[in-house]
Amino acid sequence: MADQLFDTLLAETKKIFAEKFGTEPEILVAAPGRVNLIGEHTDYNGGYVFPMAIERYTIIAASRTNADKATIWTNNCGRKAVSRAAGEFAVRGEIEPDDAVDWTSYVQGTIACALEKGAKIEGAFNAVINSNVPLGGGLSSSASLEVAVATLMEELSGHKFGKEEKPLLCQKAEHVFAHMACGIMDQFISALGQKDCAMLLDCRSQVPEMVPMSDPSVSVLITNSNVKHQLSGSEYPERRKDCEKVAKLLGHELLRDVTMDELLASKDKILAVDDGERLFKRARHAVGEDGRTLKMKEALISGDWATVGAQMYASHESLRDDYEVSCKEIDALVEIARKIGPEGGVIGSRITGGGFGGCTVSLVKTDKADEIAATIAREYKSQIGKDATIFVTRPAQGARVL
Repeated sequence: MADQLFDTLLAETKKIFAEKFGTEPEILVAAPGRVNLIGEHTDYNGGYVFPMAIERYTIIAASRTNADKATIWTNNCGRKAVSRAAGEFAVRGEIEPDDAVDWTSYVQGTIACALEKGAKIEGAFNAVINSNVPLGGGLSSSASLEVAVATLMEELSGHKFGKEEKPLLCQKAEHVFAHMACGIMDQFISALGQKDCAMLLDCRSQVPEMVPMSDPSVSVLITNSNVKHQLSGSEYPERRKDCEKVAKLLGHELLRDVTMDELLASKDKILAVDDGERLFKRARHAVGEDGRTLKMKEALISGDWATVGAQMYASHESLRDDYEVSCKEIDALVEIARKIGPEGGVIGSRITGGGFGGCTVSLVKTDKADEIAATIAREYKSQIGKDATIFVTRPAQGARVL
């Protein structure tokens, strides 16, 4: 099924290119979206995250030209789904960011950062960008777009970026041109993911470790609640500041350096400051989540599925109760999966992504995945009155030239 989806996307991309430019593309590149198995809201605390690439991709078809600017058509990519929109992009000189942000910001930003890192090109290029990474569900459609553009720039220029250089330049593009202060997880896994592996990423050292997930009897079920609650924009910065306050109060730069024993021993000290109860809960999530992430990694390696499931559910409960980033729709999806349980083929389930809607990620028995998906869809519709969008994936390959 995954290969069929990819082949369909590839054929569609090539067809659009031929329609728009009257020729076959010289270069084809792809970069995947991602799902985070565990390790949520730990990146800015210097902690651990545990993503994997998913079998949903952004594909770019391109050919070199002698023009001054690149001409790029897009289909279903960017912050919002954009169908058959075109843009012209500078490919040399000083390229400045714009205050307005749309799909072109991610593309132009990545081109600018790639040029800055030595990926100079002769002339320009024509391209079509096409994606089947779901939008708005926290599956990193933006990172997939950035990494695909960076991979294209490598091919056009003949300049190869270092292993960590490519994801970091993509992160910079998002910071500077899209005005989004993202972490490093999304770009790292899209650029460096390996088939049948998850990635344990130390967000402080920025050193990735590939962790085998080669058991074909277990798959990943991603369920999009199709809900994204409107926020004021302060929710994420406030939580980050809360974590920074606790770290400073305990004499550390980052909560990564705080143990659970130290945090519990310092509880009265934290509770004594303004909003101390909230600060303690935020820190308890961040510190506990690092521990859960490392436990899940070891359990995954040893095939201890009971421990894997326990860590996933504990992570969700912490994000719901201590970090307060879940919502009734997501909680319903997790509880439906929990009730199906191991006897029905569900190993574990949790919210994934920033929160307040989006997706859940569940580890399930492959032979029961379709039955589980049908049950979740039926029960979610009954309880919430909305349709969920569900798909199964295995850990996918990261960015590559086709």
